[in-house]
Amino acid sequence: MSDMTAAAGRRPRWGLFIAPVLLLILAAAWSGFWFYAASQAQVAADAWRAQEAKAGRIYDCAKRSISGFPFRFEIQCSGASVSLVSQTASKTPFTAKLDNILVVGQVYDPKLVIAEFSSPATLTDGVTQTSFVVNWSKGRSSVFGLPAVPQRAAIVFDDPTVNRLDGSVQVPLARARQVELHARLAEGSPFDHPVIETALQIAQGSIQGLHPLLSEPFEADVRAKVTGLSDFSPKPWPQRFRELQAAGGHVEIVQSRIQQGGMIAVAAGTLGLSANGRLDGELQMTVTGLERVIPALGIEKMLEEGVPQATLDRVAPGVKTQDLNNLFGALDRAIPGLGKVVKQNATVGVAAGINALGTESTLEGRKARSFPLRFVDGAVLLGALKVGQIPPLY
Repeated sequence: MSDMTAAAGRRPRWGLFIAPVLLLILAAAWSGFWFYAASQAQVAADAWRAQEAKAGRIYDCAKRSISGFPFRFEIQCSGASVSLVSQTASKTPFTAKLDNILVVGQVYDPKLVIAEFSSPATLTDGVTQTSFVVNWSKGRSSVFGLPAVPQRAAIVFDDPTVNRLDGSVQVPLARARQVELHARLAEGSPFDHPVIETALQIAQGSIQGLHPLLSEPFEADVRAKVTGLSDFSPKPWPQRFRELQAAGGHVEIVQSRIQQGGMIAVAAGTLGLSANGRLDGELQMTVTGLERVIPALGIEKMLEEGVPQATLDRVAPGVKTQDLNNLFGALDRAIPGLGKVVKQNATVGVAAGINALGTESTLEGRKARSFPLRFVDGAVLLGALKVGQIPPLY
């Protein structure tokens, strides 16, 4: 019995070290894998930048670093800059400078990449040399489908503001409580006629300096589908728009809803591009609370102060300012005060005219009007009335 006990006591102890040695080997192998994958991530980022540069989109970092060992990849880009060349019809560069971008990917889920953006960003128009400052409290995006072409992407900004720089003074232009943009590959493949679904949501948005209507907070939810793209290969946007037009592609507004105070507008329809690169198509709109909007157009005040010729050229081509002045003068000569009455009741007349354009309808339990909003080679038409002009996309 004592011999058996002694033999058991002499059992080799190297077996106790097997688990720690294996763990050490595994840790070394994982470290090697992480550092190799990190270097490949850097190579992939450089390849992507070179590919984008061929399409006129130049991305750069003043300082770039990678960390996150052992389970994450964190790429830090400080002093980020973007220069967009040949991306618009004017073919002039547009630059943006950003304080910092943090891109995070998980080792166990390399297809999903999440990014966070630090404000502020400075945007500069290459034509006018006008600069804008964009701020936000939180900015982030996510992309799924990497390293190949993304299958879906999203970008969200909380409390964004846009100010125009006038010397050292920042002039407010736009703000919102939140802006979200989502996109996903709905049909086809990234390399063969992809169909893209998008969704844009704006909460408590407002735009200053363009029109009193836009300065009031509004909510927007627009969902659209884009068809006619040939592929996702890097190329300037004007070239992509030309290909879309040649292929008969279009943007289908599947659903849109805009609310501002008591006014609610929904629309759906299809928009394409003319041979001149301008919008063509039609949206069927239904609007409730339109009577609240008409006074804000300022038509009565505009008539009292005199209608600028540029405004008439936009809303009533061919009519001259002097013609209106002569008309009001003639009315006053015929019946003193009649011209003033006509001016003061212009708002009522415009409202009646817009009501005559469409048909009576119901929207969310309220009385509404339905009418078409047409786009003809960039001209925006409400019935026969031209209400705007959109510049060409290429």
